[in-house]
Amino acid sequence: MPGLRGSPRHAPLRGALVSVALLLAACTVNLRPEYKMPHPLLQPMDAHVGLVLDAPLRHFAHEETRGGGNWKIELGPGHDKLFRNMFTASFQSVQVFDSLDAARAASGVQVLFEPAIDQYSFVTANETSGYWAVTIRYHIAVLDPAGAQVDSLSMTGYGSSVGEHGSEASLTAATRAAMRDAAAKFLVQMPRQGLAKKLLAGEKLSTADKAVVTQDVVETVPIDAAPGG
Repeated sequence: MPGLRGSPRHAPLRGALVSVALLLAACTVNLRPEYKMPHPLLQPMDAHVGLVLDAPLRHFAHEETRGGGNWKIELGPGHDKLFRNMFTASFQSVQVFDSLDAARAASGVQVLFEPAIDQYSFVTANETSGYWAVTIRYHIAVLDPAGAQVDSLSMTGYGSSVGEHGSEASLTAATRAAMRDAAAKFLVQMPRQGLAKKLLAGEKLSTADKAVVTQDVVETVPIDAAPGG
């Protein structure tokens, strides 16, 4: 009796099983883009600030199904590093807290910043006829040392990628470019704010202050992502 291998009547079944296995393997894309940016040539402002990087930010992930594929982009770890680098490049003294409650209990800071990711979206090369693009929208709550919100800064990072090898590398490179764009906006824009003048004077932010953060006035910084990010 002929075995299963080579049996014509089982060939369609074997083919179907192989196709399903390949489809399942190809349908899940899991990425964790890391933050990569040269150290900015800036003079940090002489101010003592608190930076709240809470659990929702540190574990933020974007998930969606598109074209039969499942995409999961773990943004939290890369953004934890991004915001640490951004703020230490902007201010001479930065205390990092893992919750707002911990930040409220601290002393000596003039202001608290609590960043969050509002939205992550991307388009593929099939949708744009040749390149990948990413948009990341953020807001940074500006709080007094007691944790009361005074204002918020909104900013958007844009990134694109052309010529990467495969969807994972392309989307990773475009995401990194969007993160670098947002960081460049913040680094250029923050010293121009009324908030910066108050901090440089050694004062603490209070709810009596008027809105001092200007939203997203810096033009997008064009960054061409190189292979490998």
